[in-house]
Amino acid sequence: MKLWHCNSARSLRPLWTLEELGMDYEVEILPFPPRLFQREYLDVNSLGTVPYFVDGDTHMTESVAICQYLVDRYRRYDFGLESTHPEYGAYLNWLHHADATLTFPQTISMRYYFLEPTPEKQAVADDYAKWYISRLRRLDAHLESHEYLVDKRFTIADIAVSYALYLGRAIGLDQRYKPQTVAYLQRMMDRPAFKRADEQGEPMQLPRRESDK
Repeated sequence: MKLWHCNSARSLRPLWTLEELGMDYEVEILPFPPRLFQREYLDVNSLGTVPYFVDGDTHMTESVAICQYLVDRYRRYDFGLESTHPEYGAYLNWLHHADATLTFPQTISMRYYFLEPTPEKQAVADDYAKWYISRLRRLDAHLESHEYLVDKRFTIADIAVSYALYLGRAIGLDQRYKPQTVAYLQRMMDRPAFKRADEQGEPMQLPRRESDK
C-alpha cells in the first residue's frame, strides 16, 4: 500500500493510522499544495489533493474514509468499533464530524488568511474561523467528562478529530480552545505513532498573515 502525503495536511490522518496499526506501507512526501508545486502529481490524482492512497486495486482520496477502510478491511477493531458495538453510531458520527464540521471551515480560513489574502477575503476567513470555534462546543462538552471519544479508549475517531484541532493550532486558532480540549490534543500528540507520522516531511510553512505584518 502507498500513501501520498504533505506534512500537516489531512493525509496526516491515514499516515498516523498506519503508524498506530504498525502496517507496512510506502509514503511519498509532496510539497504543499502539490497541485501548485509538483504538477506531475496531477497524473496520479487529478484532484491534486492529499491524501491519495492505493491498496491493491483500491484507490482513495478522503482522509477519514482511508482510516475507516484500514480498520474495517484489516479487521483492526483494536482501533475502531464494529457495527454491533453500542457506540457504533457515535463512533461514525465523530469520524465524519471531524472533517465535515471541524476541518472544512478551517480550510477556508487557511486559504484566505495565508494563500489568497485580500481585505475582503480576510473578513470571510474571520467568519469561518468563528464558525469553526463555535462548532467545537459539542466536543468541548464531551471532553469535560471523557478522556477519549468512544468506548473509553483510543480509536481512529480520536485521530480524525484531533487532526482538526491540530490544524487549528497550525493556523493560530488554538488560543480559543477550552482547557479540556487543549489537554486532549496534547495527549493525542504525545502518542508515539503521532510523533512518527508528524516527523515525515518538511513542516508546512505558511506565509505571515497580512494582519501580522
